[in-house]
Amino acid sequence: MAAPNRAEPLARRHRHAWLLATLTELIGDCARAAGEVYRPVAETPPTRLDVAVDLGPLVGLCRSAGTRVEAARARDAVRCASTEKEAVSVRTDVGADFLADLVESPAQAVRGAQELASTSEYTVNQILDEAADSAVLSGLLALHEVQRQSSPGAAAAKCLAATGHFVLAVSVISLDVPAAVPEASDCYAA
Repeated sequence: MAAPNRAEPLARRHRHAWLLATLTELIGDCARAAGEVYRPVAETPPTRLDVAVDLGPLVGLCRSAGTRVEAARARDAVRCASTEKEAVSVRTDVGADFLADLVESPAQAVRGAQELASTSEYTVNQILDEAADSAVLSGLLALHEVQRQSSPGAAAAKCLAATGHFVLAVSVISLDVPAAVPEASDCYAA
């Protein structure tokens, strides 16, 4: 595979490299923690209802996920100091709108973001950053709900539901949208 002659396709991934790595790890950790709940049930005869399940990994994951995400964002900020996230000032639902459109039609979502960026104070990068933040927050909220579940199976299912939000965030961060090409001051180095 030939290396791109410019950094455009990788720029967003480079600016959010630690967040991408952390979200990917969280996806795997959620699957492993849920597996720790489901495996003992699968290994026990179906006639037994009193299966001992260790919720420690699941609870630990839920408690550490937010801190891990914030640490990743901080590392990305240090790594690419010139790419501080610009706040979307007036309408903070642009990210959520993009995610809703993305689920329906990815091509339409990208076109919508480009159109909004061409006619408003938002850049495509701001829209995509808000969308990624919204997906990450939804995943963290799902993990927070894990501890409120009354059964281990429900807790494991809620944990697995968080992975969908994290996968969506990874997808948004990885989007290659021409209007999302960062300025030359953004971080291109790996």
